[in-house]
Formats: sequence, C-alpha cells, structure tokens
Amino acid sequence: MQLRRALYGLYSRQLRKEVAPAVLPRHIGVMVDGNRRWAKLAGAPTHDGHQAGADKIIEFLGWCRELRIPTVTLYMLSTDNLSRSSDELDALIDIIGNTVDRLAETPRLRVCPVGALEILPPHLVSKLESAAAQAPDDADLRVNVAVGYGGRREIVDAVREILLEAEAEGKSVRDVADALTDAQIGEHLYTRGQPDPDLVIRTSGEQRLSGFLMWQSAYSEFYFCEALWPDFRRVDFLRALRDFASRQRRFGA
Repeated sequence: MQLRRALYGLYSRQLRKEVAPAVLPRHIGVMVDGNRRWAKLAGAPTHDGHQAGADKIIEFLGWCRELRIPTVTLYMLSTDNLSRSSDELDALIDIIGNTVDRLAETPRLRVCPVGALEILPPHLVSKLESAAAQAPDDADLRVNVAVGYGGRREIVDAVREILLEAEAEGKSVRDVADALTDAQIGEHLYTRGQPDPDLVIRTSGEQRLSGFLMWQSAYSEFYFCEALWPDFRRVDFLRALRDFASRQRRFGA
C-alpha cells in the first residue's frame, strides 16, 4: 500500500510538470456524472452516491485553486433531473443545498447560480441567492452552480429577455429581428459577462453534452473520462489538462 501511494504521488507530480500554466484552461465546465452508478456498484443507497459526489466537488475545487483556474461551472442538477422520484430528488436537493453552504463558507470563493431558479424549491433558491450575495471582493475562484439548468431553456430564456426588454423600450419585433446578433444573445445567457469554457469534462464514460452549456461550448474542447465522478482522482484531472494542452485550438477556423 505504501509503495502504491508513493508511485501514485510520483506519477501525479510528473503529470503536474507536464501541464504548463500558460496552457491551462481559464474556465472549466464539469458534468459531475456517475453518482447513482457509483452507489449501485457499492451496494449503497443512491443518497450515498450523491453525497460522495458532493464531497468530490469540494476536493476538485481545491485542485482547481491549486492550479489557479479562475472559473469552474458544475452541472449539478438539470431540468430533466427534476422529474426523478420525489424521495431521490428531495435528498439530492438537500445535498446540493448543503454543498452550496459549504462553498459559501469557503474563503475567496464566489458562488454564482446558473439556471432557472424559478423552477427550484424556495429553500434551495434562498441558499443559492444568499451564497451569491456573500461573494467576496477578493475571490480567486468563481464557481457557477448549474442547478435547474437546461441548455435549450437557457437560450429560450435569453431570447425571451431580449424580447421583453425591446417591448419595454417600445421596439417592434422587426426592430429586434433586424438588430439581433449572437453577441446580444450571449449577453443574456445565465453566464453573461463570463468567458466561455475552454474545456468541458464529463465523467462516467458517457460521451454527450446532455444540454450542458450548449451555446457557450461552441469552441470548447471536450474530455470524456471513464471514472465515475466520486472516483475521479487528481491524476484523472491532470490527464485531462495534459490532453487539453496538447490540442491545437482553431475556434472554427
């Protein structure tokens, strides 16, 4: 066991040397997938899988802070997830709420809710809004908590907001159509004012976006990892970063 730990530490340090600060992503999106399967494989209740996933989030953000990655978006609860059984959903909502509290208590960390808050339970909305209001001025890590999030809904909400603003200004639909640009839509997304993700990571072996940051990820690099989220290790993260650093980004060119 000691030899294994020593070899793991050596490998981790070697990987870290291979990832130069100049090529690190500035914004990482993470689809924290595999909590339910982790619990099933462990013969444990689903709740335990979600809790293990929440604990991994705290650990993961520590790795990001160590590497000075300034922005992370965590896909924690999609709009589709809200259709799960009430027992599982209630437990998951509680775990997310507790995780938001833990993030809010973390020094120099800014919590930003990302999603349709109006469809979430009021007590969770209260926690998210309170955490956002407590954001410190000297934050070195922004964490977007994507809860009640759906990529299609985000785009619809952005367009709806543009139309409502135009109506308030007395503009016609034709005026809106003639002036509409992709930049204008970007300014009305949940992540407005933030850089688009450079890298999107999904765990559990699934290779699809499931509606995550559909607009923002147009030029993102994607990395799919076989590990279930609770089993995601620092070396898995460093491998993702090494892979990202090796790619030649073209941004559509």
